[in-house]
Amino acid sequence: MSDLERIRLVILGGAGVGKSSIVKRFLFKTYTDKYRATVEDLYNREYDLGGVTLKVDILDTSGDMQFPAMRRLSIATAHAFMLVYATTSGPSFQCVKQCFEEIREQRADFQDIPIVIAGNKSDLAKTHREVKLEEVTDWVYCELPRLRAKVLECSAKEDSNVTELFKTMLSLSRFLPVGSSNEGTSGLKRRSSAYVSASSSRNKNRNASPSISSDKKSSLVDAVDPATTSSSDAKLKPRSRSLIRRASRKTKQQINNASEDCNLQ
Repeated sequence: MSDLERIRLVILGGAGVGKSSIVKRFLFKTYTDKYRATVEDLYNREYDLGGVTLKVDILDTSGDMQFPAMRRLSIATAHAFMLVYATTSGPSFQCVKQCFEEIREQRADFQDIPIVIAGNKSDLAKTHREVKLEEVTDWVYCELPRLRAKVLECSAKEDSNVTELFKTMLSLSRFLPVGSSNEGTSGLKRRSSAYVSASSSRNKNRNASPSISSDKKSSLVDAVDPATTSSSDAKLKPRSRSLIRRASRKTKQQINNASEDCNLQ
């Protein structure tokens, strides 16, 4: 499905927080201190994830509120959001809160949309911090519960945690076929190891090994339907043992009777 193969990431935030710097650092590995006002920049990239091509559209929106129609359209068509503030600017965090309110008003499924809150300019936080990380996390996880959101601080200038922002967005989006295939593989390995341990425990409990034909039959049953292995073994083993016990008891009783008859004669 094309919807699952293409993700539109919309980046929102105030002016001067470094949204464009984060995008260019991630896509082009470049950085510049020159500020240029963004109207709307769209970048397209394709990524090969385990044989599946994932198309990502990164939409860098304007930090000014001069284009409300474009802003509403970008929010309506987004699959994921990145809300950017500057750790050195308290008003930029208030702008992020305003952006989230716009998302909540326009999107009824806002709780299911992946949202990454990025605190840029962490390289200046030691001396010029105005927004604490605890303040942001308390807002996200306490005031806004049940969100698919993650808070990270980064530095586009020093290229710190920039790649992690986009990796987190993909993991929150749950569009990673590699993860799903790994889960399936690990599940098969767990079933295989469980079968081996169960068969080894059965072999330890038995005093004698069964015949080769019965081993082949049990392995075929496990390969076709592992869920029926325990029930079939539970039905077959006690029945075969009880028959052996009954046969041996009858044989012993016949021998005793025969010996008694011989003694009476």
